[in-house]
Amino acid sequence: MRKPLKPFRACMPLLLVLAAGCGAVQVRPEANLPTALVRPIPARVALVLDPELRGYKHVESRQGNDWTVDLGPGHAKMMESIFKASLGDVQVFGSVEEAAAAAGLQAIFKPGIEQYSFATARDTTGGYWAVTIRYRIGVLSPDGQQVDSLALTGYGSARDKGGSGKSLTNASHAAMRDAAAKFLVQLPRQSVAAQLRGGQVVQAGAAAVVDEIEAVPIEP
Repeated sequence: MRKPLKPFRACMPLLLVLAAGCGAVQVRPEANLPTALVRPIPARVALVLDPELRGYKHVESRQGNDWTVDLGPGHAKMMESIFKASLGDVQVFGSVEEAAAAAGLQAIFKPGIEQYSFATARDTTGGYWAVTIRYRIGVLSPDGQQVDSLALTGYGSARDKGGSGKSLTNASHAAMRDAAAKFLVQLPRQSVAAQLRGGQVVQAGAAAVVDEIEAVPIEP
């Protein structure tokens, strides 16, 4: 007589749980950046890290998986790091209104993530993952009026090693490092940097323009 498959039945709930978990990938890239070797511009500015940036998440469903990339915490740390390395006196606030109430500022900067996209190893067919992160950094006058806008794009890639989560994390981290390096090197060339360097206060009034910080793709 065939014995009942009790052990198998007992394991069924566990197998179902494991199968359900296979379709979800959640990552949280951190801002582990090297020390910036740049000379800060002597200027007193505000950096606004608002709830939209701090809580930014990219969520999508693709290839039978639900992807969640928690970008907010790492980017808040990254933005504070690169701004404090680039500018002499940086005060951090949670909103433009709080920053506008501060005295003695020359400008207010408000960074945000415009777009996050990624390609898996299956998409690239080359055994690597690729990530693109596009940022827009608002440049505001001390009273909170829009003056300028800086556009910045970071590219990153990583070999398909260690599973989906690790590969996507590594590619995202590489894109963040790329964006940080471009910002540190190219901010001093922007028109707003010349104003700050000269001790000027950025003024609202003229139509806001967009200064593109050069983006060069990284080859895998």
